[in-house]
Amino acid sequence: ETMPQTPIFSSMLGSSCSGQVQPDMGERCVDPVYQDGNIVSGSLEALIERLVPTMDYYPDRTYIFTFLLSSRVFIHPHELLAKVGQICIKQKQQLETGTEAEKAKLKSFAAKIIQLLKEWTETFPYDFQDEKSMKELKEIAHRITQCDEENGTVKKIISQMTQNLLMALSARSQYQEIKEKFRQPALDKGTILKNKPQSTQKDILSVCCDPLILAQQLTHIELERVSNIYPEDLMQIVSHMDSLDNHKCRGDVTKTYNLEAYDNWFNCLSMLVATEICRVVKKKQRTRMVEFFIDVARECFNIGNFNSMMAIISGMNLSPVARLKKPWSKVKTAKFDVLEHHMDPSSNFCNYRTALQGAAQRSQTANSNREKIVIPVFNLFIKDIYFLHKIHTNRLPNGQINFKKFWEISRQIHDFMTWKQVECPFEKDKKIQSYLLTAPIYSEEALFIASFESEGPENHMEKDSWKTLRTTLLNRA
Repeated sequence: ETMPQTPIFSSMLGSSCSGQVQPDMGERCVDPVYQDGNIVSGSLEALIERLVPTMDYYPDRTYIFTFLLSSRVFIHPHELLAKVGQICIKQKQQLETGTEAEKAKLKSFAAKIIQLLKEWTETFPYDFQDEKSMKELKEIAHRITQCDEENGTVKKIISQMTQNLLMALSARSQYQEIKEKFRQPALDKGTILKNKPQSTQKDILSVCCDPLILAQQLTHIELERVSNIYPEDLMQIVSHMDSLDNHKCRGDVTKTYNLEAYDNWFNCLSMLVATEICRVVKKKQRTRMVEFFIDVARECFNIGNFNSMMAIISGMNLSPVARLKKPWSKVKTAKFDVLEHHMDPSSNFCNYRTALQGAAQRSQTANSNREKIVIPVFNLFIKDIYFLHKIHTNRLPNGQINFKKFWEISRQIHDFMTWKQVECPFEKDKKIQSYLLTAPIYSEEALFIASFESEGPENHMEKDSWKTLRTTLLNRA
């Protein structure tokens, strides 16, 4: 039920630091409370103390990640930095006034504090975006450099850490300035397709007719977009809520932008699939288009790209596409039925979760980036975190922080962060990606118009809808 106390990001960790200790489980430990060697609850002050290294102790990397991630629900990053700084200064003063043996350990203590700051700035650089946080960081760094004034090694390490932090903040700031280009759906009377010659219409099959290649390009786009999502972005799902401390923690709008942009991509892909099918004039071509997207979704599943797969299935299940009986009657739907089985929402998407678990296990033992790819259905991933947040309280009846809840949220976010670090092994095709990202998409209204133009309405409800749409078109003309 709790996250194993093992190193997290392999790119930034490696082996655990020596000197890590756990409290004697035989002792009475009221604050914090441990279960199977893991902290499951505690006061904010006690949890902060477990974060800060001592002369003989360095916190587990998993604890560092989990606490820094969850702490923003209860305290602003600059306030947490201030508290960490106070504890560091107190420990430093104790060592300086202690025995000669303790004074000799000042450099070792300084190295541990630097390591903590290094992990913090690398994993959560956005915590240092404001002046207050940078001021606290510089204050701690200044105090620590005094422990090694002779050769200046500590000062050089801190200087490099600060430089890397500023570069990370600059890179993320540049991304935030790039506004998402929302494609405008086609709404005008030009969606009456029968009057348009087929030869003038450029479609996805004219750009890419290989389902595997298109699935690979979709995976490229997914990994590029997901690379701009960070742990603190995902924690906004929890930290924007009012905490039980009777104050509202910071809700940074720029952080939710990344989540919204990625969610918008899912919607655009679904609508693009529906548009490509509905706007086709010739019946045989429409059948071929339906078969093509079924094969693309299947290839996405094989790759481990569940988000694109779900978007494609969602697009094909939209009413304007689903009502087209002629192409569906000629398509071998067995493959599509299998895909829908994997995405069956019953039992909380049990089939999908089994497939996701299989892909995750494959990723853990993979020898190539191709086998490491795991792209979960993003909106389900977000709902899982939100559900965990809603069913478990932030604090226990005794007032302590329910840290067991944050272990589980952290575990899920950590998995996502691990998957997003995979480098896409497929060669990028700019022409195909350009089409996927810029091809015009129809609104829901335009999709129905195109669908009714292909196959007339069959019942009273459809006839009424078609009549309303035609009236709308005439009024716009």
